[in-house]
Amino acid sequence: MRIARLIRSRWLWLAGALLVSGGLIVVADRVWPLPLKEVNPARVVVDEQGVPLWRFADSEGIWRYPVTIEEVSPRYLEALIQYEDRWFWDHPGVNPLSVLRAAWQDLTSGRVVSGGSTLTMQVARLLDPHPRTFGGKIRQLWRAMQLEWHLSKREILTLYLNRPPFGGTLQG
Repeated sequence: MRIARLIRSRWLWLAGALLVSGGLIVVADRVWPLPLKEVNPARVVVDEQGVPLWRFADSEGIWRYPVTIEEVSPRYLEALIQYEDRWFWDHPGVNPLSVLRAAWQDLTSGRVVSGGSTLTMQVARLLDPHPRTFGGKIRQLWRAMQLEWHLSKREILTLYLNRPPFGGTLQG
């Protein structure tokens, strides 16, 4: 009888802890929303067939020409995912094994050997830049989970295609 009561009380405590944790996550998601501001695309002058004739940088001097997944070669997308994050379609924004592997390599070698960031985590860093500290990495993990909650994988991939700097004033 006493063991059954103990087990029941532990299950109730666990259920309560999960409920409170879930509530805190929902509140945190509302208090610290994703910074999904629209990018200011550069202007393109096109002819009747849509062929670009002239391109202009945006108001910040950045050459940014948004694309959709459909406008990008499927081979490029496949290569990108294989190279950057082969588990992209399967993980919830964070790949714990990759993060642990990268942390272990950093600790044992004393330097950064490889990264553990997923494509979603890289988008999170582009949307919400942070210092390269432990706290910054926690913030990046949080933002990656928020991205997965609010956007589809295709939308996250589109953000990745349109946000990273490619040197100088070329972006996306």
